[in-house]
Amino acid sequence: MRTLSISLSLSLMLVLAGCRLGPNYARPAVNAPGGFRGQAPELEASSNAQKSNAQKSLGDEKWWTIFQDEQLQSLIRTALANNYDARIAAERVVAARAQLGITHADQLPSLGASSAFTSVRSEKTSLSPVYRAESGQLALSASWELDFWGKYRRATEAARADLAATEWGQKAVIRTLVSNVASAYFQLRTLDLELEITQQTLKSRQESLRLTKTLADGGSAPLMDVRQAEQLVYSASTQIPTLEKQIEQQENYISILLGQNPGPIARGKKLAEQALLPTIPAGLPSELIERRPDIRQAEETLIAANARIGVAKAAYFPSISLTGTAGYQSTALTSMFSGPAGLWSVGPSLSQPIFEGGRIRNNVLVTESQQRQALLAYQQTTQGAFRDVSDALVAYQKSRETREQQELLTAAAQDAARLSHVRYEAGATSYLEVLTNETNYYTAELSLSQARYSEVLALVQIYNALGGGWQ
Repeated sequence: MRTLSISLSLSLMLVLAGCRLGPNYARPAVNAPGGFRGQAPELEASSNAQKSNAQKSLGDEKWWTIFQDEQLQSLIRTALANNYDARIAAERVVAARAQLGITHADQLPSLGASSAFTSVRSEKTSLSPVYRAESGQLALSASWELDFWGKYRRATEAARADLAATEWGQKAVIRTLVSNVASAYFQLRTLDLELEITQQTLKSRQESLRLTKTLADGGSAPLMDVRQAEQLVYSASTQIPTLEKQIEQQENYISILLGQNPGPIARGKKLAEQALLPTIPAGLPSELIERRPDIRQAEETLIAANARIGVAKAAYFPSISLTGTAGYQSTALTSMFSGPAGLWSVGPSLSQPIFEGGRIRNNVLVTESQQRQALLAYQQTTQGAFRDVSDALVAYQKSRETREQQELLTAAAQDAARLSHVRYEAGATSYLEVLTNETNYYTAELSLSQARYSEVLALVQIYNALGGGWQ
């Protein structure tokens, strides 16, 4: 036992003093721009120091402060609790955590117990006397492969990075889920608005058709005016079933996001009542690298690939193991634990690969290539994130400008439709003018609803691009 203790102590010293093959990870440099293209001019003109001190990024905000519709908040909470993608992502984290425990176990000694008992007896014959023999063995065994070259430490480093990547992947799923629920809800409210506009238009056109028929019956209007008024009615009425179909399908889609069977969805604020921001604080591009889950996930994947190079290189060197056994052995079961029945053995072993047909070298080349691929994927993800933010910022700004102009256009079309009715009732124009202006007004109202949707959708896209929603 004294020899075993000395051997274990020496082995522990070797392990602690052992090297760790492979490159140590260092975060690669990222060519981050000084600011995001598409920022508001007053924010873009400010210095980086002012931005970091005075401007907090929208991505740092909690999702319930961005989306202030209480019904939408309720839908998002339900989705976070029940959505299948979110639950699958959570299970992936559980599995990755367990895999880390499995990998880390390779660094520790393994202990086992064994026992064997035999009894042999033969009857007396003319050729042999009665024979009886018993033997038994009870032993504890231990084995430990010394991590002198850091193979298992690198493997544990890779598994820990895999766990972190999985956790960031879970955050990415949550971020995407929040964005998808919000976008789907705003689209539903847009369809509701279009259905409301169409129903009001249909009611107005039905009244106009009734008045036109009255004029025609009195001989004050030709039959052509009646047919043109009917066209207006039918063009509006044919849109209602289409919109009702789209609304129910959108409700079904939202239900699936919530982890529920298809069904109706409760509404909150109207589309025009949704909170918008006059300017978007985007923050610094360098901060985006720390906040966006997909960037952090790509970096952890790079860390894992970097560590696996050391695991592959360790195969060039010998494996050093220490094994030991201690227990009892006796030819008589009654004297198993008494007398000179104890046994023990301890000894190191060494295994050195000599010829592997290029297997080890090519495995190292594979891991190095995988590390370079992970590096390129990290850089690509980072650059794509910068573009996402810039695209969303310019979309929000231009959508607002479009919506403002569309409001003016809709107001002008509404007044033109009103004036055309007045002129027609006074006999100053034909019903064709009414038909044209009514159609223009209806189209302008639908375009305005789409412009409002584009603006609020751009806000969702900015928040998602800035990495918000998982906090």
